[in-house]
Amino acid sequence: MNYKIIFLLLLTTWCRAGAPDRDDGYRLWLKYDLIKDASQRATYARSAQFIALSGNTPVLKTAAEELQAGLQGLLGKAVPIVTSAGNKTGGIILTTRADLPTRNDEGYQITGKQNITVSGRTDAGVLYGAFALLRQLQTGQPISGLSLISNPKIQLRMLNHWDNTDGSIERGYAGSSLWNWYELPERIDPRYRDYARANASIGINGTVVNNVNASSRFLTAEYLEKVAALANVFRPYGIKIYLSVYFPAPKTIGGLKTADPLDPEVNKWWADKATEIYKLIPDFGGFLVKANSEGQPGPQDYNRTHADGANMLAKALAPHKGIVIWRAFVYKADGKADRFKAAYEEFQPLDGQFDKNVIVQVKNGPIDFQPREPFSPIFGVMPKTPLGMEFQLTQEYLGFATHLVYEAPIFKECLDSDTYVTGKNSTVAKVIDGSLHAYPLTAIAGVANTGSDRNWTGHPLAQANWYAFGRLAWDHSLSSEALANEWVKMTLTTEPASVKTITDMLLKSRDIYVNYNTPMGLSRPWTGAHFAPEPWQNRSSRPDWTAIYYHRADSLGLGFDRTAKGSNALAQYRPEVQQQWNNPETCPLPYLLWFHHVPWTKKLSTGRTLWDELCTRFYTGADSVGWLQKQWAQVKKDVNPETFDNVAGRLATQQKEAIWWRDAWVLYLQEFSRQPIPAPFKKPERSLDEVKQLVEIYKMR
Repeated sequence: MNYKIIFLLLLTTWCRAGAPDRDDGYRLWLKYDLIKDASQRATYARSAQFIALSGNTPVLKTAAEELQAGLQGLLGKAVPIVTSAGNKTGGIILTTRADLPTRNDEGYQITGKQNITVSGRTDAGVLYGAFALLRQLQTGQPISGLSLISNPKIQLRMLNHWDNTDGSIERGYAGSSLWNWYELPERIDPRYRDYARANASIGINGTVVNNVNASSRFLTAEYLEKVAALANVFRPYGIKIYLSVYFPAPKTIGGLKTADPLDPEVNKWWADKATEIYKLIPDFGGFLVKANSEGQPGPQDYNRTHADGANMLAKALAPHKGIVIWRAFVYKADGKADRFKAAYEEFQPLDGQFDKNVIVQVKNGPIDFQPREPFSPIFGVMPKTPLGMEFQLTQEYLGFATHLVYEAPIFKECLDSDTYVTGKNSTVAKVIDGSLHAYPLTAIAGVANTGSDRNWTGHPLAQANWYAFGRLAWDHSLSSEALANEWVKMTLTTEPASVKTITDMLLKSRDIYVNYNTPMGLSRPWTGAHFAPEPWQNRSSRPDWTAIYYHRADSLGLGFDRTAKGSNALAQYRPEVQQQWNNPETCPLPYLLWFHHVPWTKKLSTGRTLWDELCTRFYTGADSVGWLQKQWAQVKKDVNPETFDNVAGRLATQQKEAIWWRDAWVLYLQEFSRQPIPAPFKKPERSLDEVKQLVEIYKMR
């Protein structure tokens, strides 16, 4: 008797039976509920009578078991795993082939004739192919006569967790950390495996488990054993583990007097530490480093460069084939400078000076995960240095876990931007995937939005950001709409009308948020809470941590002049890019206030003055949250009640907070513009003082 199959059958039956009444979001997009259409189910079942496995490695076994569990749920029948197909037909064969015509080792091929064959040059390729086949079934695609070849465009597709030893998450809005450090390594929470499953299903192959504002404790023997336990869980899913490291660790835990990257004893300490790590974790990925940024120590403390620091660590990891990912998120506290220019000024002169196993990781924009930013100029000026992309999935500056913001359009907006570094069509995507400069290493990272909340991401619809990131990391040519449509079908409903409605909500959500939060390139006011609207905030330990530093509102107008008459940050881009944004008369409105200080009464391409256009966007943005609520109400009959109520409640909160943002901006900026609020919009019911008081109450939480 095959008890494993019986267990899977009982588990699937329980999941299916519970789904109509209760679905707490835990299963993410791996919801293998019974396909409703009996005819379609029967068609699929004829091609999935067995699973034949060509090997017995951990990753291949994982691929077979995931496929078995998924088919069992979708088809409502047990599908056995066999060691050989023999002369059988009507099954699925999982096999590795060294001669497979894929471009790289993680690519897969799916072909369907008498049997469906899922092939990869490596076990990981087969695993990704198995999940792709399940995705075909979940989204109602045909599987007979399949002929698919897919390759990841970027080598390292990673999540960056900003998790701490005490269980907190910096900029985490979905509960506490996934990692129960106090229980590891003795107890392995089953959730770790489910996390790995979700990542592998969308092609993510690496994870950094701790905060970039790192604690040196993670490099102690105590914590390395805990990290090794996680690595053991992730390995069967093709996922490597990485660590953020604290640059002065040789001093704080090593007993040395210095952390100078050119000191021989420091170099030896890191080399010995790397050897210690690889003995515990043979496939350890490497180090992620935040240095000389926001108070974090680094090589500049010893009059060394970022390249000096990165190369020291790279040499320690090189014998083990590990890599260093060195973050370019740096800026100094200089009220007379433009923070926009900081990373370029520090890193561009170092192009070509980094060791071959170093990747410089660059945030998508030049400031800090703003709702809308131009692409970072670094992507157009470092052809000799592998550059990795850093996106956020967590919604810092994007409404935390109460506001609906589908981030795929943010990712695509950056990836599709043209740097012109080698001429037209030199997109950011082509820079980071290595096709433009033949980088030996390529990487893309997303700052994770996961937490201990049962549904992983707090806001149920925020799961779409995790999903879209992984799929775009694999293939950046995919569209935001296609990914939203996929995710909705796999996660919420397959009813066509509701799929269309929810997809439309997702696609419009980012612009709705921008309109009531930071329209036309108006930069986000910084506050300690990173959320409450506080455009009047003008006191901080450093000037660039105030709101007024960014929006520059005065009696004449609004916006940050980054032309030659101002900070000249535009000079960091190629001439073709400068031409797009340099002239306020032709600068696209989404970036107008990023690059220009515009008079309040200036008439824009919309026919409205700057002030009237701002008011229009603040008000229509806030009103559009009401539209989101109405759209969501239409899908109630097709979405699980628990998920429906969760999202409905968050949308109600979003509407209230959108009006809060609108009122704060309009009342504050009106003090400078001295213009009436244009018809048909009504003056806010509360005064500016009342809004300020509300902000102070919020900050007391």
